[in-house]
Amino acid sequence: MKSPICDLLGIEFPLVAFTHCRDVVVEVSKAGGMGVLGAAGYGLEQLEVELDWIDEHIDGKPYGVDLIVPTSMVNKDESMSQSEMEAMVPDEMKQFAAGILARHNIDTADIYQGRRTGGGMLGDKRAANIVDVAFSHPIKLIVNALGVPPAYMLKMAKERGVPTGALVGAKQHAIKQAEAGVDILIASGGEAGGHCGEVATMVLVPEVAEAVRDFPDVSVLAAGGIVTGQQMAAAMAMGAHGAWTGSVWLTTQEAETSQVIKDKFLAATSSQTVRSRSRTGKYTRQIRSSWTDAWESEEAPVPLPMPLQSMVSEPALAKVNQLAEGGHEGAKQLATYWVGQGVGMMNQTLSAKQVVYDFMEDFIAAYERLGGFVDE
Repeated sequence: MKSPICDLLGIEFPLVAFTHCRDVVVEVSKAGGMGVLGAAGYGLEQLEVELDWIDEHIDGKPYGVDLIVPTSMVNKDESMSQSEMEAMVPDEMKQFAAGILARHNIDTADIYQGRRTGGGMLGDKRAANIVDVAFSHPIKLIVNALGVPPAYMLKMAKERGVPTGALVGAKQHAIKQAEAGVDILIASGGEAGGHCGEVATMVLVPEVAEAVRDFPDVSVLAAGGIVTGQQMAAAMAMGAHGAWTGSVWLTTQEAETSQVIKDKFLAATSSQTVRSRSRTGKYTRQIRSSWTDAWESEEAPVPLPMPLQSMVSEPALAKVNQLAEGGHEGAKQLATYWVGQGVGMMNQTLSAKQVVYDFMEDFIAAYERLGGFVDE
């Protein structure tokens, strides 16, 4: 295709797949798109292992790495120790979370014992180390979520000729990113899974495309609820150069998504997701469950700022997931995971390669259908 994003990234089809699964990264890139590994949850050694594996299996095809380095969060400079951070979490928050589990017949005695998490968010020091690891591999894209990429990331990327990307949820964010030197803006609408804004994709994409018209070297990828090639074609008709996708890969054969969650996704409708601050402290969209319902109730406390809220939610959900996989019925009811509103169209399990091919076929069909409306 002739999309600018294809030339910039060295890919055949302007479909980018965000995933935490290295197998999906490889299969998407080998099929003509680009796989991007979500690296925020990895330590340095594990990320090295994952990227080494990708390098060995991807046949030289381009791939990228995505980090979560928020512009603002408690302890961004990592000046406080883990214990000091944990001391900032009120006991009543942990008690509320434990109470949800207890009502579903789950022993809560050990939830917060020995479980430490930042919810995947990186402070500046740890992020700098992760960036060093990423750039020690032949990546062709590096992306930051939740704000303008750190200066050192932008500098290293420019020196190595690697495009940088960033997620944006509003027009003003897009302008700020373009001014900072970001190459690819991922216009992520409120339908998206994970961290998302409140402006719908159909409004956000043309708004962002128009806002950066004076930045001719900046490309725009559409994101948020996109799970078909038809939606991708619609987004490109509105000014995007391609699509950034995440949710659609969660039900693929290669995905490491737990079977309990896969089954929920495959059975869900597009209205069975919820956008809430209760998991990370910033708004994220996830599949609705008894856990999310409890945090939306009148009795629920106000979520803490990032990353303190993750210190409440992630240890509890880690136990939920473990028990759910073992067949615990109460845990199954509580189990949740990030997913966008496109989940209503994710109703079968396919290989990642087949998903790419389906995107291509759907895109062509949409293009031909639109052509039929134009008088010759």
